[in-house]
Amino acid sequence: MASKTGAISSLKDLLDADCKIEKVQPSVLASDAEVNIVIVTVKCPDGRTETIKAYREEAIALREFIRLNSKKG
Repeated sequence: MASKTGAISSLKDLLDADCKIEKVQPSVLASDAEVNIVIVTVKCPDGRTETIKAYREEAIALREFIRLNSKKG
């Protein structure tokens, strides 16, 4: 990733394009204590599937972003 917010920016762009989070590994409800990588699979309306990977501190920030934004609506 080029920057600490690269994965979050990518996910936000996809969500703004009406794509939906299909899967997060490990689960956002799991402990952040030993998270070194997070993989988010996103399904878009046009049928394409995107995968976003985040490592270490960015992984924790990405999971927090998903937690905070999944409570809306």
